[in-house]
Amino acid sequence: MAADTAESKKGERVVILDMRDVTLIADYFVIVSAMNVIQVESLAETIDEALAARGVERLNRVGRQRSHWVLLDYGALVVHIFTEEERNYYNLERLWGDAAVVDRDNLKERNA
Repeated sequence: MAADTAESKKGERVVILDMRDVTLIADYFVIVSAMNVIQVESLAETIDEALAARGVERLNRVGRQRSHWVLLDYGALVVHIFTEEERNYYNLERLWGDAAVVDRDNLKERNA
């Protein structure tokens, strides 16, 4: 749902990493790129509202308005929203390279 919401609000390069075999931090990371800091904030608000509407409670948020990176922590799920420059700098996909990338099309078919 977080990934779909991000894409519906023009989030770019949305990736879900399965972290279960890699770390105890979270089960999944959703990583999203935004065009600018305003879109980072908009995506964070929209994702948070969509998950809250489904009863998913946010535990923490790191990053303030006008941030280049916002992290939304839902426990088993962590959403990272970056400007493209910040995403390239931190390169979480490389940092957590042992994590499997979730095939979202396959996931949608199973949940249909």
